[in-house]
Amino acid sequence: MAKDQEHWENIYRTKQPEEVSWTQEMPATSLSFIHGFELPRTAKIIDIGGGDSRLVDFLLDEGFEDITVLDISGQALDRARRRLGSRAARVSWVEQDVTEYRPAEAFDLWHDRAAFHFLTTGDQVTTYLSIARNSVRSGGYVVMGTFSDQGPDRCSGLPVRRYNEELLTEELSRGFSKIRCVTEDHITPFQTKQHFLFCSFKRRQEPLLNTPYK
Repeated sequence: MAKDQEHWENIYRTKQPEEVSWTQEMPATSLSFIHGFELPRTAKIIDIGGGDSRLVDFLLDEGFEDITVLDISGQALDRARRRLGSRAARVSWVEQDVTEYRPAEAFDLWHDRAAFHFLTTGDQVTTYLSIARNSVRSGGYVVMGTFSDQGPDRCSGLPVRRYNEELLTEELSRGFSKIRCVTEDHITPFQTKQHFLFCSFKRRQEPLLNTPYK
């Protein structure tokens, strides 16, 4: 098992949702962005680093039919499946490091709240963004939520890479056009604040790369 995977498996094995900072009862900001796209209920949606996030619950409640949740931690995915019960069969679950993910289909929406900022090296960021470009159809959307430049510099014992609007926009400028950005204070289950930046992007109408994942 890779070091990063072992770290997250241990987190989800030993801590309950109320003991980790990223827990949200309702992912209101993510849902607000998603509603703005007016996607059909047949849209292909992937939640990167979804873990046991409740975003999938709300998307199912709203009738979305083609949802994929990717996370490096099988423990996190198991927790989400148990919570959903029989509805879990309506979701595709992928246990994988996102930088090693090679999807066979294109998505209409790529959602990532608090996974991207754990990629702290240039190679990791470049690989991730290449995968996103090759995985989002032309005209599709990305919603990215990261710690802002006023947010913490570590989370769950790991360093993170913080972003402001200009830096995040620049990182996604190859292949994506920014729609809008907002900032917010996320209140953790233990009543501390984490400052987040959320931005949405649209995949430009251009062919996929000739050399994928580079």
